[in-house]
Amino acid sequence: MAEQIITQEYLKSIFEYKDGILYWKITKQGVCKNKKCGYINNRGYLMVGLNYKEYSVHRIIYCICMGYFPEFVDHKDGNKLNNKIENLRPATVLENNLNVKTKISNTSGCKNVCWNKEKQKWQVRIRNDKKNKHFGYYYDIEVAKFVAEFMRNKLHGEFACHV
Repeated sequence: MAEQIITQEYLKSIFEYKDGILYWKITKQGVCKNKKCGYINNRGYLMVGLNYKEYSVHRIIYCICMGYFPEFVDHKDGNKLNNKIENLRPATVLENNLNVKTKISNTSGCKNVCWNKEKQKWQVRIRNDKKNKHFGYYYDIEVAKFVAEFMRNKLHGEFACHV
């Protein structure tokens, strides 16, 4: 059996997009017309089964609204379940990885700020262009946080994430 090519036209024939939510336009086994689509996977994304494959709802919504599938679709606000088209943007792998929240293991409470035991100061380091860049040592954590946020904005632009 030939693999189904997923196009905007095809998606519009089976789904309806309204205010960040995808609804079924068809009735088939286990699916009711006008019912919300999807289930949350173990990574926190809303997924939908289509033609025996899983698809991210945010990618389907992007294709329905914009007409194509970009390499990645990024959630501007970092909320994996906010699938309003205004919150979705095309991204590369690198851009998508820039827009990640602070890791749970972070001890400073701020991305790109860590305590340097040797210098007894807060250090600001940001990875950019596959290289770690150093932006100084600071006695005051608030100054270090300010520098880190400023440099993320400068280096990462619209994909800078501060939470």
